[in-house]
Amino acid sequence: MSEPMMITCEDAMRHLAELLDGELSPDRRHEVDGHLAHCRSCFSRAEFERRLKTELGKLRQEPVPPTFEDRIRVLLAQFPTDS
Repeated sequence: MSEPMMITCEDAMRHLAELLDGELSPDRRHEVDGHLAHCRSCFSRAEFERRLKTELGKLRQEPVPPTFEDRIRVLLAQFPTDS
């Protein structure tokens, strides 16, 4: 594979969520990965986001207590809807 074309930090961060979700085309992934390999700041941000996503994924495996769900429904009912 050829050397990745350098993209800006803004472009790399714009595509970070798609990268972490595995939704980027191979070419775009190559560009973002290339940027992260050279930019410590963006690499650090990407690593933080990757770890956060992993930890949040673990929480999703725990059942939500019915009392907590009831409290959330009460709070949501306080906001008007446009329907």
